[in-house]
Amino acid sequence: MATRLVAVVGRKNAGKTTLTVALCRAFASKGRRVMTLKHGHHPALVDREGTDTWRHFHEGGAERTLIAAPDMRVLFERTPDDYDPAGLARQYMRGADIVIAEGFSRSSLPRLEIWRSTLPAPPLLTDHPAPSLWLGVVSDVRLELPCPVVCMDEPDWARRAAALAWQGAVELDA
Repeated sequence: MATRLVAVVGRKNAGKTTLTVALCRAFASKGRRVMTLKHGHHPALVDREGTDTWRHFHEGGAERTLIAAPDMRVLFERTPDDYDPAGLARQYMRGADIVIAEGFSRSSLPRLEIWRSTLPAPPLLTDHPAPSLWLGVVSDVRLELPCPVVCMDEPDWARRAAALAWQGAVELDA
């Protein structure tokens, strides 16, 4: 089975991580192998100055540094490209049934948007040049939009959002 890839987008503090976690749980409960990518706008600080891995990477200038612990691995890698979620999924997410890319709003990936009524601006969909990328919008209120809307007050909202994501996700070529 090909790996599927879908983006979760939304304005700042809309709940992108909440939606991503809900989708992960919904897919995992069906026995799917779920992996995630997270886009950040600033360098990730996941290591502490002075640790061996920090020194290898920062003082030594290593291109890649991997720390392998009993239950986890962390890879530090220098790369010029941080906006290609499909390339990242192909390189690092082998074996996934679905990869959820949180953020990556500049990509051309099919997407679910999270939007809440407390936000000061309308959904991103309303002023995007390619609204056909939207698989749906998840919201705390009912909205009239040119795509499906999943309201978070429904008991099965996460399952419905996961179904939209699965059906509309792009399949990655090997």
